[in-house]
Amino acid sequence: MDDQNKNLLIATGLSFVVILVWFLLFPPPEEQLQDQAGPNAVETVEGDTATTPSAAPSATTGGGDTAAAPAQAETVDAPRVAIDTDRLGGSISLTGGRIDELILKDYTVTLDEDSPNVQILEPVGGGNPYYALYGWAPGSGLGLDDVPGANTAWELESGDSLSVDSPVTLRWDSPAGLVFRRTISIDEDFMFSVTQSVENAGEGTVSAAPYGIIARHGEPADLKNFFVLHEGVVAIADGKLSEIGYSDMPDMDVNQSEGARAEVTQVTENGWIGFTDHYWMTTLIPQQGAPFKQAAKYDERRDIYQTEAVLPTMTLAPGETQEVTTQLFAGAKEYETIRDYEDAGVVRFIDSIDWGWFFFLTKPIFWMLHQIHLLIGNMGWSIIGLTLIIKAILFPLAYKSYVSMAKMKELQPEMEKLKEKAGDDRQKLQQEMMALYKKEKVNPASGCLPILLQIPIFFSLYKVIFVAFELRHAPWFGPFQDLSTPDPTSLFNLFGLLPWAAPAPGTTLALVFIGILPLLLGISMWLQQKLNPAPADPTQKMIFAWMPWVFMFMLGGFASGLVVYWITNNTITFTQQYLIMRSQGYKPDVFGNIVSGFKRKPKADGDAKGK
Repeated sequence: MDDQNKNLLIATGLSFVVILVWFLLFPPPEEQLQDQAGPNAVETVEGDTATTPSAAPSATTGGGDTAAAPAQAETVDAPRVAIDTDRLGGSISLTGGRIDELILKDYTVTLDEDSPNVQILEPVGGGNPYYALYGWAPGSGLGLDDVPGANTAWELESGDSLSVDSPVTLRWDSPAGLVFRRTISIDEDFMFSVTQSVENAGEGTVSAAPYGIIARHGEPADLKNFFVLHEGVVAIADGKLSEIGYSDMPDMDVNQSEGARAEVTQVTENGWIGFTDHYWMTTLIPQQGAPFKQAAKYDERRDIYQTEAVLPTMTLAPGETQEVTTQLFAGAKEYETIRDYEDAGVVRFIDSIDWGWFFFLTKPIFWMLHQIHLLIGNMGWSIIGLTLIIKAILFPLAYKSYVSMAKMKELQPEMEKLKEKAGDDRQKLQQEMMALYKKEKVNPASGCLPILLQIPIFFSLYKVIFVAFELRHAPWFGPFQDLSTPDPTSLFNLFGLLPWAAPAPGTTLALVFIGILPLLLGISMWLQQKLNPAPADPTQKMIFAWMPWVFMFMLGGFASGLVVYWITNNTITFTQQYLIMRSQGYKPDVFGNIVSGFKRKPKADGDAKGK
């Protein structure tokens, strides 16, 4: 086996082993929120209805933990205020004033004609409760019954339904003589603005701290639990990104309340916190430039995950009114929409998209893919266009590598002579070969460089295709109507020619009876391999013979957009290598190498005589 084939085999095998071990056994450490309670930290209660007033700490003492855990009262049948915009539908429950029913009008669960729209928020009492809740933590001069909580019965003071040009205002009169109002507005996309105000109509000075909560009962029903994707808490605190997976939240530090766990930090200027799923997100965004406390919390007793934003305590003299506005993002992780919100002042909001460790590659790769898609309008052709650009960028390096490979082929006869001359003296052979490489100015390792460089690019593109919302339900042509899912065609029904359905994606049959894209991938790898003669060693020859087909089945279950990239990449690589090697005087005998691969091995003389 010549050095080029040996280097190719070693580089390919080891690189994939390293990637698998790295991401499966040593996932990236997740930076968790640390408790840095400052002078404006807010002490609050643990439970909206169960905790007695005597157990509630003062909101002005500082150093407390987090806002109240949401109560379990069912709100499905509570009085409601409708939400109706071009992109959103749903309602607000007057029990607690919760934003707890939200449907995305632009997106369906599947591509089926009768598929329902995606619902990201759901009331308590439904199958997967998930909602945003706002309230006030009582401070000096107030008890639990004097502030609105999770089950407060609000009244609709103004507005009939929530739409882009029509905000709604909820009102609740406290027994302590306070008037609480909550004004909710929404823009044309996915951003709510929630203004909480309190008017002190009593006779004494009081204090309270406004808060916002996003609560989720249990893990998401469609949790992917895939190493390449982050699902769970995502937050920015003074420019620092933090991520905590759902599976890691039960391992957080125990909170002061028995059975609850939390990670807390004091934000001095800019930040936000929320939950991110594969394609959807809900995020609390306090006013940027102002301090607040954020927390990720898991209540083991009730299996509730929540994120919180607790704002500084407000002190109100008799007759005084104060208010604060918090934003709530609830919707799809569309790149342009999130970028526009960042441009409007939400610090580092674009990092709510899971760019991963290779963010320095995934961000520009996605940006380039997005720009091509804006021009072409078809994501499949955009992936092919992106591949052409990436190959053009890497062409100078590829040129040097393929020139080196061509020279190595020319040196093959001389290398064979050196092997015969050196015999069993491996050290002498290495010295002679190094001298030959130096004389001919050939670097035997340079042929592996394009492969090694393509690995992080390949993984980054895989990350982009897997996590980017723009690939969801993105069509190409014919049966390829969702490039974020595996190839829907199958050998099982001859790619749709036979009158029965293909196996469901993700099943064993689907992996065995692969689609046309994985098949083309295997063929492209096989043809690329045939640029060089098969190695003489039988074991190595067998490994090379099986490698394209092994990878064909390995990558067959990947997103079809990624397979499109890999086929295109292999095709371009084959063309580049063939033309460059011919320009250097070496003529790859592709057809001859294919034919020789099908020839039976000649029988040894001893075997022939024995028979």
